[in-house]
Amino acid sequence: MKRRIEFRPEARDELDAAIDWYQRQSPGLGSELLRAIDATLSSIRRHPEAFPVVQGPNIRQALTRRFPYSVIYSIEDRAIIVFAVFHAKRDPQIWRKRD
Repeated sequence: MKRRIEFRPEARDELDAAIDWYQRQSPGLGSELLRAIDATLSSIRRHPEAFPVVQGPNIRQALTRRFPYSVIYSIEDRAIIVFAVFHAKRDPQIWRKRD
């Protein structure tokens, strides 16, 4: 079953901020980050259980290609909930404290 992708507000804010930051570094780079995230989300949607569990029984992490970002998510009955779009250099305790 293909589940819909739902972003928590914090995850959407992180993604938007990252896209803006990369776009300021070089025009078009923000769009490339978005394509990398979209490709990762497509992989998650196709095979949600293929990625490793990083917390508890149901929080998983998928790494993006080219950019040092992870998509942190859980698998629910009808949706994949994205908790964080997280830069690899940030302290993971930040997203782990989210509800």
